[in-house]
Amino acid sequence: MPELPEVEALARFLAERVAGRGVERVYAAAVHALKTYDPPLGALEGGRFEGVERHGKFLDLRVGELHLVMHLARAGWVRWSDRLPEVPPRPGKGPLALRVRLAEPVDGAGFDVTEAGSQKHLAVYVVRDPQEVAGIARLGPDPLAEGFTLEAFAGLLDGERRQIKGVLRDQAVLAGIGNAYSDEILHAARMSPFKMAAALSGEEVARIHEAIGTTLRDAVERSRGLALKDLKGEKKSGLRVHGRKGEACPVCGDTIREVSFSDSSLQYCPTCQTGGKVLADRRLSRLLK
Repeated sequence: MPELPEVEALARFLAERVAGRGVERVYAAAVHALKTYDPPLGALEGGRFEGVERHGKFLDLRVGELHLVMHLARAGWVRWSDRLPEVPPRPGKGPLALRVRLAEPVDGAGFDVTEAGSQKHLAVYVVRDPQEVAGIARLGPDPLAEGFTLEAFAGLLDGERRQIKGVLRDQAVLAGIGNAYSDEILHAARMSPFKMAAALSGEEVARIHEAIGTTLRDAVERSRGLALKDLKGEKKSGLRVHGRKGEACPVCGDTIREVSFSDSSLQYCPTCQTGGKVLADRRLSRLLK
């Protein structure tokens, strides 16, 4: 799933290529992905891109008075083309969800929004204000914003009775962190994913806060200047524990372990994060604290 660093890279990439350019045509190839109908998708045509922003994991492309907002869900992506096919796409069962063809200075350039796999959760909105999108309206603070201080983070955890892994992934608490980068942050902070947030000491809160900033900023910097086709590969190669079950921890050399859930999994290093304890698989028994 694209998370904050990848969506930030997508926003920067698109901003460099679409700002100031007109929208010639917009095609909805997967009608189920379109979540709003007023204004209609066609209202974007004839408008001009005025900027691209990120809200958590949401992409926000401003076209005149309107906003084309996208959430890429688990398997969505954006693919740029200097020359899109001349033939309009046909709605169907393929990966294409949306096509945007740009006007001047070179007709035919634009981008496709695609979604792989059979589970279709990609969402596209056309709104007058991004806050009309419920997922954006409920977002917590952005962890890369200047106002995300240690004191602000500690305030978010005050009275929190959930495990820290779940808190970091909650978009209403922090915007943009998902399964992969929460694993990376907790590994960098030397923290068990199942430590209760309310039980964290001041020193532990400070470690996690620092790890959030360094992990996300490093990932954003690694993505800077890369082509869209290379971003997914860069993310995978830059992860130290997530998705690396059975490999050696790059810090201590211990074997990276995994805890599986019904629809996801997490990875961690016992030596670095749990004092050597192996966490039990949630599908089989209670988790060790």
